[in-house]
Amino acid sequence: SGGLSNLLYKCALPEHIPSVGDEPRQVLLRVYGAILQGVDSLVLESVMFAILAERALGPRLFGVFPQGRLEQYIPSRRLRTEELRDPRVSAEIAAKMSRFHGMAMPFNKEPKWLFGTMEWYLEQISELTFPEQAQLEQLEQLRGYNLEQEMRSLRDLLESTPSPVVFCHNDVQEGNILLLAGREGCSDRLMLIDFEYSSYNYRGFDLGNHFCEWVYSYSHDSWPFFQARPEHYPSRQQQLHFIRHYLAQQPGRRGQRERERLEEEMLREIDR
Repeated sequence: SGGLSNLLYKCALPEHIPSVGDEPRQVLLRVYGAILQGVDSLVLESVMFAILAERALGPRLFGVFPQGRLEQYIPSRRLRTEELRDPRVSAEIAAKMSRFHGMAMPFNKEPKWLFGTMEWYLEQISELTFPEQAQLEQLEQLRGYNLEQEMRSLRDLLESTPSPVVFCHNDVQEGNILLLAGREGCSDRLMLIDFEYSSYNYRGFDLGNHFCEWVYSYSHDSWPFFQARPEHYPSRQQQLHFIRHYLAQQPGRRGQRERERLEEEMLREIDR
């Protein structure tokens, strides 16, 4: 199985073959897809994965090769969209995200990923063409929205929003959160995975993007293979529940006024 960017294979020794040393009896083989191409991307992703594993924020790394890597196989299942709204699940995701944001990573600290990705998509749109007239009409309708101006306006808005630049996952959706087998009743039962989009970015994006994922289910069987339910976007109280557990992971004691100020600032970041 795999997501948009990888193919994943579970590899295991047959039961009748004994272990030679302390090697794992089963591993996850990850073969990179089109998103992770180029030496720089592969090296950065491998370094990132190793650091996160060392800090117990991701699976262990057993080996790398030019087309992929060998990772720890973790018995688990991915979360379902509706589980993101569970208060206990949401609280733990908030804690994991806060720890993730608190890491100092040896990468470029400029928040280039967000607009770099958007510019890449705009470039793809400018080069698109279709053989059928109906498709061309839809493409021209899309191009008629002046997406370049929309992006400039968005850049101005975000750059005027005081949101700290932190190390972000950038894709905290249910498919990238594992529920670990045997820990269903524990407080530490989740693990973030799939870090290929991770980079320094605005904190508000990681928070707001996660809340948008409450709306979308990617397990829909028919076209367009996702389902949107805007009514599932978290309420103010659900957002505050997340924010308070996020802030609880940070060092230092804060008075009530300071906590309320931080909560309002984070709500503004998320809304933008």
